[in-house]
Amino acid sequence: MSTPQNNTLEKIVSLAKRRGFVFQSSEIYGGLNGCWDYGPLGVEMLNNLKQSWWKSMTFKENIEGVDASILMHPKVWEASGHLENFADPMVDCKECKARFRVDTIEDEMCGNRAYQGRKAIKCQQENNFTEPRTFNLMFKTFVGPVEDTSATVYLRPETAQGIFTNFLNVQSSSRQKVPFGIAQIGKAFRNEINTKNFLFRTREFEQMEMQFFVKPGDDDKWFDYWKEERLNWFVKLGMNPKKLQWHKHEKLAHYAKGAFDIEFEFPFGWGEIEGIHNRTDFDLSKHEEFSGKSLKYFDDSTKEKYTPFVIETSAGASRIFMAFLCASYNEELAPTADGKEDKRVVLNLHPTLAPIKVAVLPLVNRDGMDEKAKNISAGLQKNYKTFYDDSGAVGRRYRRQDEIGTPFCVTVDSDTMKDGTVTIRDRDTMKQIRISAEKIGSYLFDAGL
Repeated sequence: MSTPQNNTLEKIVSLAKRRGFVFQSSEIYGGLNGCWDYGPLGVEMLNNLKQSWWKSMTFKENIEGVDASILMHPKVWEASGHLENFADPMVDCKECKARFRVDTIEDEMCGNRAYQGRKAIKCQQENNFTEPRTFNLMFKTFVGPVEDTSATVYLRPETAQGIFTNFLNVQSSSRQKVPFGIAQIGKAFRNEINTKNFLFRTREFEQMEMQFFVKPGDDDKWFDYWKEERLNWFVKLGMNPKKLQWHKHEKLAHYAKGAFDIEFEFPFGWGEIEGIHNRTDFDLSKHEEFSGKSLKYFDDSTKEKYTPFVIETSAGASRIFMAFLCASYNEELAPTADGKEDKRVVLNLHPTLAPIKVAVLPLVNRDGMDEKAKNISAGLQKNYKTFYDDSGAVGRRYRRQDEIGTPFCVTVDSDTMKDGTVTIRDRDTMKQIRISAEKIGSYLFDAGL
C-alpha cells in the first residue's frame, strides 16, 4: 500500500517527466535501470544549480577550477585504494535471484535486522541467501584495440582523484599558496548493486567537489569553516533548515580523520546530499608513493616542506537537484477567476534555480497584444531564460508556469496597448502589480534575477 511519502515522490517523478525535467534513459527501449536523462527544463535547472555552486567556490582568490579526464591511469585507482577497497558486500536470494547490499538490506527487505531470517521482497523466502561476497563498484573498460589486462582502465568512481593528481600543476601554474582549493564538476560512475529512489542512487551521476589544501595542524579550523559554508549555501538557495541535518560518521573511511554528511529529508526519509571530509594527507602521500613524484608543498614564508592535509566538500549534483525539487513541491488551494478554489501545484524554487525566469503572456491573440508580448519576450531573452505562451485561458497559463517554478509572469493586455504598462504576477504570492513595460528588466533585477 502506498504511503503519503511515497505518493509525494510519485507525484514529483510524474511532474518531472510530464513537464520535461527528467526522463528515463532509453525509454523507447524499456529504459536502462539507474540511468536518467535531463529534459529541457531539467538541464536548465541542473545548469543553474551547478553554476551557483561553481560561483560559490571559484569566485574566490584562493580556489581554482579544473576539468580532469574521466579515464585515468589505472595506477591512480591502485594508489587511492579503490581497486582494493571500493566494494560493497552483496548477497543473492537463491529463489528469486534478487541481489542486495548487505549494509542496506534492512531497506531492501522486511523483517528483523540481520540478513539471515529476512524475506526477499519478490519471493518472500526466508533464510535462502548466499554468503556475502564483495562486489567492486568500478566500471571496467579497455583502451585501444586489444582487450587484455595491460589495456584495462576504469570509468572514474569519483572526481577527487583528478584533483589530487593535478595538485602541483594547479598550484604552480596559478601561483597559489596553501591554504587554497581546487574545484571540479564532472561525471562519475558506480556499478551500484541496487539503484533506487529516482535520482538518489544511480549508476551515472555528476559530482561537485572541492579539495581544500591546508597546513597540517590547521585542518580542524578549516574543517569547521567548510561545514558552515556548505550548509549556508543550501539555506541561501531557499532550502528550509528544518529539512537539513548533520550526520556524523562514526565509522570512517580509510582516508578520513573526520566526516560529516549534510542530509535532506526526502519523501522516503533522510539521505546524504553532500559530505565534508578531513582526508588528512592520505591522498597526496599515496600518489607520491605510487608515482614516485614528490607532491610536497614548500612554504616560502616559513621555509617548511610538508604534505598538505585536505578538507573535501563532495556534493552530488543529481541528489541536490532532486532535493530542491522535493523541497519546492507544494500543493495548495488557490482562488479561481469565478471565485471558487482549485488545487494549485507550484514549485517554490529559488529564482537562481528556476529553469524559466519569466513568462510573457498576451491576454488574447488579437488587437496587437500578441505582437507586443513577443517583442517584450525577445527583449527579456537577452538577459533571462524566457517563455512565451499564448495558448489557453490566462489563468491556466499561470498554473502551467507555477508548476515548473517560473518566478514571474508578465501579462500584456488592452491597457498595455493604451499606456505601455503590463502586469507582473509573483508565483508565490500570486499578487499582481502594474508597471511600465520599460521597467520590467529593472524590476526583475531588483527581485534577484
